[in-house]
Amino acid sequence: MRYSNICRGTFLSRPNRFIAYVEVDGTVEVCHVKNTGRCRELLIPGAAVYLERCSNPQRKTQYDLIAVEKDGLLVNMDSQAPNKVFREFAATGKLWPGLKEIRPEYTWGDSRFDFRLEDADGAIFVEVKGVTLEHDGVARFPDAPTQRGVKHLRGLQRAVEQGYRAAVFFVIQMEGMKYFAPNDETHPAFGEVLREAAATGVEVFAWECAVTPETLEICRPLPVVL
Repeated sequence: MRYSNICRGTFLSRPNRFIAYVEVDGTVEVCHVKNTGRCRELLIPGAAVYLERCSNPQRKTQYDLIAVEKDGLLVNMDSQAPNKVFREFAATGKLWPGLKEIRPEYTWGDSRFDFRLEDADGAIFVEVKGVTLEHDGVARFPDAPTQRGVKHLRGLQRAVEQGYRAAVFFVIQMEGMKYFAPNDETHPAFGEVLREAAATGVEVFAWECAVTPETLEICRPLPVVL
């Protein structure tokens, strides 16, 4: 996926989940943060950030904060990007060749999956999770407790138990990681359910992205350590 009208700025502060103050060319701008997560390890005063200028003059904020530099590592933190790049990636057939259909936001029972894929062998339900947390070169998820994430994994597990194929796909929004692992320290229940789901037959994938200020593209599989 590609962004347009990108500029560089300096992060100043984040008064709430939705906005940040960023210095751009000597002027303090109010920017929309495209990630409502904590991102405490990323949004540090003085950090270099990248903004996309909005083309709608009626919007209250004219910039979206989409990426940040962390100790020389460029991290895309746009929470809407993982589903977009996954759809592009799935269409290439690198992971599931011969897909007949890629349908987003699919409801199955009381679960709503990010995608329903279909190939010659039938349906594949997929949940996509964006990963922006890194520690010592290891990508981890989640960066905060997520009961919603646990529910998604339970839904995938039920689908497999009823004869469907299912997968959770972690989009690592940075490059150069050693491997992916669940963040048991922050949310032990998520790691436990992820391991249970994998044992049931839910496939667990982690692919990192090539990141530039203007682009994001899924490029390389990572080892998954459960």
